[in-house]
Amino acid sequence: MKHISGGVCAAEGFTAFGMHAGIKPTSMPDRNDLALIYSDVPCHSAGVFTTNRVKADPVMLDIEQLKDGQAQAIIANSFIANACAPEGQETAKRETVALANALPVRQEDVIVSSTGVIGMRLNVEAIEKAIPTLVAGLSKDGSDAAARAIMTTDTVKKEISVEFPVGGKTAHIGGITKGSGMIHPHMGTMLCYLTTDAAVSTEMLKKALKETVRKTFNRISIDGDMSTNDSCVILANGKAGNEEITAEGEDYDSLLTAMLEICTYLARLMASDGEGASHLITCRVHNADSEDKAEVISKSVINSSLTKAAIFGADANWGRVLCAAGYSGADFDPSKTDITFSSKSGDLPVCKNGRGLDFDEDFASKVLAEEEIIINIDLNEEGNEEAICWGCDLTYDYVKINGDYRT
Repeated sequence: MKHISGGVCAAEGFTAFGMHAGIKPTSMPDRNDLALIYSDVPCHSAGVFTTNRVKADPVMLDIEQLKDGQAQAIIANSFIANACAPEGQETAKRETVALANALPVRQEDVIVSSTGVIGMRLNVEAIEKAIPTLVAGLSKDGSDAAARAIMTTDTVKKEISVEFPVGGKTAHIGGITKGSGMIHPHMGTMLCYLTTDAAVSTEMLKKALKETVRKTFNRISIDGDMSTNDSCVILANGKAGNEEITAEGEDYDSLLTAMLEICTYLARLMASDGEGASHLITCRVHNADSEDKAEVISKSVINSSLTKAAIFGADANWGRVLCAAGYSGADFDPSKTDITFSSKSGDLPVCKNGRGLDFDEDFASKVLAEEEIIINIDLNEEGNEEAICWGCDLTYDYVKINGDYRT
């Protein structure tokens, strides 16, 4: 596998563009707010969406659109979520009609996404007016503009692409995502779009996407709030020329490895870009007798407000970590559990067999001052299963950002 440039346009047959359509306020005239991703041929497609019972109208529409396993274009806006909004369903459908009139695509093959403030009407007229310009701007260099168009409180663009071998051919896969707040496992406000030129059946694409999301996006959390709009969609147009992947095997494993590489990178980037965050928290629970148990404990730790606050303050308060593991609901023996804080500055063992260890506070402060803090939890069970989850610290700025987000 090799990292390459191009983002969602790295794969053959895909173009993209992003622009300011007037959805964001006039005070943000230079901020893109409308994105388009397009394949010049129909694609096998799959999607994973929020499990929140309150779903945005674009999410409900996309679930229907993807029932036939086919899509060709994705249009997405930022700033307004079109969730619980006046005329929300009609607005989403109007976008599919407008795009189908501007591109050689079926209305049924258009995926619609929105992200931003819940409850406010989306200016669909501005979108309809912008679509001719959006379509005219499609290019192989358009991934950057599209990635920036879906950003809300994100501070950095989130984009990656790789090439990988499959069936004697070279295939490509790229992705862009957004997400900085209202992020919680099981799909936060996150949007993710993946494109590949690998030939793969819809059934195997769905299988690979679900497995990838389970081990990446479903293992991040910023603030414990699950969004109404979470969407992860993949389009595969088959232009790499490999024999179509229709079953598990070497080619399927190659595709899955590439998807995991892409989505792990994007998931970590989202966690590190949490609203107001100053530290990425990586929690690794290992030597567990089941992966599910390790995941439950790891998620509990990265969601602990007290642990997040301690990391912000560079305080090696490991008791908060063990406490979070203890209320996770997982069955483990605290008296066998070891905890170590690690970073680029070194390793700091703080707990052995459930009891505190003496450590140098100055060294602890140095370890916890780095941008990425790794919390290693060794359950010392007979199994060798593990899970890694990602989160961020809790800072003053998180409250500032979300205290007046709508206004």
